[in-house]
Amino acid sequence: MDFRRAYIDALRMLGRRELSEAQIRQRLARREHASEAIDEAVARLIEERAIDDNRVAEAIARMETGIRKRGRLRVRRKIESAGISPAIARHALDEVFGNIDDDDLLESALAKRLRQGAGIIDEREFNRLYRYLVGQGFEPQRVLARLKKNHKGHQDREEE
Repeated sequence: MDFRRAYIDALRMLGRRELSEAQIRQRLARREHASEAIDEAVARLIEERAIDDNRVAEAIARMETGIRKRGRLRVRRKIESAGISPAIARHALDEVFGNIDDDDLLESALAKRLRQGAGIIDEREFNRLYRYLVGQGFEPQRVLARLKKNHKGHQDREEE
């Protein structure tokens, strides 16, 4: 009987949004279902393909890149924070980032932060943008190279 309640609770959770196996287990445990009931409910949901960590990982990666304009490192952390294994996360990243131009994604993330058509006006803004973009999961060396293209003052100092 407890299995049925755990199973129905899990179905309700999955009806709202995709969740990983780890997330379902954690939420069912918080609702104080017995571990045997959780195991049985999760096994049935996996068998029925209602829980699929590969699908969840790809959905997270698509949302994080497409809507939030985040880089590979941040997307990987987000997937793994959902309790998905590093191997599945790596596969999802390869799938999603295989169809994305990393430079375009970085450009979109930068455009979100720059004022319409404005360039980088000073060192303070350069540093702020650098911290933001690295925090969004873009590789530091790629961010630095991209920001240097937009920042005339920074280039002048390097040439001295």
